[in-house]
Amino acid sequence: MSKSIATAAAPKAIRPLKGTRILSLALNLPGPAALMRCRDMGATCVKLEPPAPAGAPAGASGDPMGLYNRKAYDEMHRGMRVLAADLKTAKGQQALHKELAKADVLLTSFRPSALHKLGLEWKTLRKQHPQLSMVAIVGAPGVRAEEPGHDLTYLAENDLVTGLDLPPTLYADMGGSLMASEAVLQTRMHQQQKGKGVYLEVALSEAAGYLALPRAWGLTLPGSAVGGSHAGYRVYPCKDGRVALAALEPHFARALAEAAGLRQSDPRAMLTPATHAAIATFVAGKTRKQLDALATSKDIPLFTLA
Repeated sequence: MSKSIATAAAPKAIRPLKGTRILSLALNLPGPAALMRCRDMGATCVKLEPPAPAGAPAGASGDPMGLYNRKAYDEMHRGMRVLAADLKTAKGQQALHKELAKADVLLTSFRPSALHKLGLEWKTLRKQHPQLSMVAIVGAPGVRAEEPGHDLTYLAENDLVTGLDLPPTLYADMGGSLMASEAVLQTRMHQQQKGKGVYLEVALSEAAGYLALPRAWGLTLPGSAVGGSHAGYRVYPCKDGRVALAALEPHFARALAEAAGLRQSDPRAMLTPATHAAIATFVAGKTRKQLDALATSKDIPLFTLA
């Protein structure tokens, strides 16, 4: 729905991580997206990534994201200091520990075995850098942290892949990035309260599981109100596109029913096949522009789509 809404001036941004220095070794999407969130909360963010691969163009990144989607990489790393270091070399280890000595939080996205090889196990780090906290992003928690996996597999195991089409976005990765930025906030609270660092693990599979809770509870399963059984909460075709209707609450549903020429006193009527058919017929005869106008005049939550 496209309409102008007068709004008050945006409140001043709260920057709870101002004064916090984060060193990130995390590559691809979840770690950099978490770092982007922390940057927006005021943190000073430093990224240490591998050197660009041989034959890469000048200015190329050692983070794969910088190679296959530079736009995403640039957005996530805006305003950050990005350094290159091969952590498998003595010189790279020296650069790493120089930055660790200045950091409040270390953010990683390696498997535990890789952290071990790089000398980045928590027991070792806390002795070398007692001021430090660590947030480790892994695929799955605990003993499953060595298993190979990706966003799609974590969504699939949580019943969030329901057909043959790929999900429209990377839910586990982005949900995990939110959990990781939340974990950074938790480490800072712990440091302030206890005076020492702490280790927290964030699993992408658990992020997918959290996003899947409404489905696990039955809220979005077929036959449920927001799973397609309520005539006011569905996607319908219209004359020149589609419309996402969200007239779920009784007053919204009543306004939709009246607009469609239905007279219903019982809210349960929105669950009947006859009402579904009537709403579908009504919407099919409207253009997106007409539906947008209807939303404004009748206060019906909807969004039209091409």
